[in-house]
Amino acid sequence: MSAEGPSITGSGDVPTVLVRDGQNRQLLCFLEQLIPLDGHDYALLTPVDTPVCLVRIAEGDDEEDEVVEEVDAAESILTVADVVLQEHDLTLVRSAVTLTVSGELEEPDPDDLEDDLQGDGDGDEETDLYEMLIQFRAEGQEYGLYIPLDPFFVVARMQNNEAVLVEGEEFERVQPRIEAELEDRENIG
Repeated sequence: MSAEGPSITGSGDVPTVLVRDGQNRQLLCFLEQLIPLDGHDYALLTPVDTPVCLVRIAEGDDEEDEVVEEVDAAESILTVADVVLQEHDLTLVRSAVTLTVSGELEEPDPDDLEDDLQGDGDGDEETDLYEMLIQFRAEGQEYGLYIPLDPFFVVARMQNNEAVLVEGEEFERVQPRIEAELEDRENIG
């Protein structure tokens, strides 16, 4: 897709939008909702590829698994993840907003998912929100790429037929209003 042309395309029933962040990274998303606020159209989007998060897996019982927030600083670890994913015909994409994995992922067995969600009683609630995609060792430490089980939404402002990621203060300002608008739409429908 050219950077010059419109970034809204109609593939299938749901249009897609290319979102850019401040570092000019891109993320292709499905357009779920358009919400007009303060003279701007805000878009609620879901990534086309599967969002994942990088987690440092705790080695001892007294430690907790830790989500790696600064993925830019973890490039050497992500390079190892790239190799492991390639063995499964998957590709790690350093997208805007989140890391994503492209390729054909196996759909989880609904029975396994139900068991995972119910847990065994000693599971920590945080792990019930994610499904492990891969686990690997890098720099002497265990890591995993996890898929969030809850829908992953991205908020963008539509501007000149392009989607600009909403971050920081603007996100803090519009997020509660977008949620209220969506709740109103749900109550009407």
